[in-house]
Amino acid sequence: MTARSRTPTAGGATPRVSLHLLGGFRLLHDDAPVVVPRGLQRVIALIGLRPSATRSHLAGLLWPETPEERALSSLRTALWRLRQDPCCPLHTDGDTVRLGDTVHLDVDELVEAAARVRDGAVPRTTGPTGRHDLLPGWYDDWVLLERERLRQLRLHMLEELAGNHLAAGRHGEALEAALEAMAAEPLRETPHRLVVRIHLAEGNAFEAVHAFYVYRDLLLRELRLEPSPAMSALLADTLAPIRHASRREPPPRRTDRSGPSGPPPSPRGPAAPTAPGSR
Repeated sequence: MTARSRTPTAGGATPRVSLHLLGGFRLLHDDAPVVVPRGLQRVIALIGLRPSATRSHLAGLLWPETPEERALSSLRTALWRLRQDPCCPLHTDGDTVRLGDTVHLDVDELVEAAARVRDGAVPRTTGPTGRHDLLPGWYDDWVLLERERLRQLRLHMLEELAGNHLAAGRHGEALEAALEAMAAEPLRETPHRLVVRIHLAEGNAFEAVHAFYVYRDLLLRELRLEPSPAMSALLADTLAPIRHASRREPPPRRTDRSGPSGPPPSPRGPAAPTAPGSR
């Protein structure tokens, strides 16, 4: 591993090391990117995501098709290679290996933001946090599981944040969070339902109805499904007068201008001629 254009830290202070796994692997040392071979990237990423895992567990996840002794040997070799570089972000503690105490991990930022939202606080930022998937293009089983966990964590964080803003009357912030969740998963109903609720709270009936039918058309087109009864119920009071009026108003009467005016012909056809003497 080598850092490109690395400059000495002023005053001998501890260098800033940050590990980014959302949107792709990036290791920064004093804001300078560190070149890490792909094989060692896997080791660093897994240790960052599983800080309390034992060496046996790490080796089994990294080399699942390899016998345990050989997998442990491969892990020892990888850790030795990493420790030879001054940019190594790892710390060994007995049978466990973890990131150094000064290493900043972007996944931790997402988890901490979600925890603050659950506690009712408004995080400093939620837009860029976790906007990208974990390690796109990686297909290890442990990556796929963690990717889905973080995706769901962020979706629920944004939806809960939108609900908190809505309850506090901060409609602009609520809409921003709901739209962010909608962009992350367009077919998920919860953010669309939040958007409808926000528009109704603002008194924008047209926007609410429009948002409902945009989602309905998307769902029918992609999955051949209808929105849930819970979402349809949101607009029941808004659409009730329109539906009531449409049921009461008779359809316009069609007039044929090519012939004489008069009552429409009987649906049974013209009357049969009367037989002579029948009167």
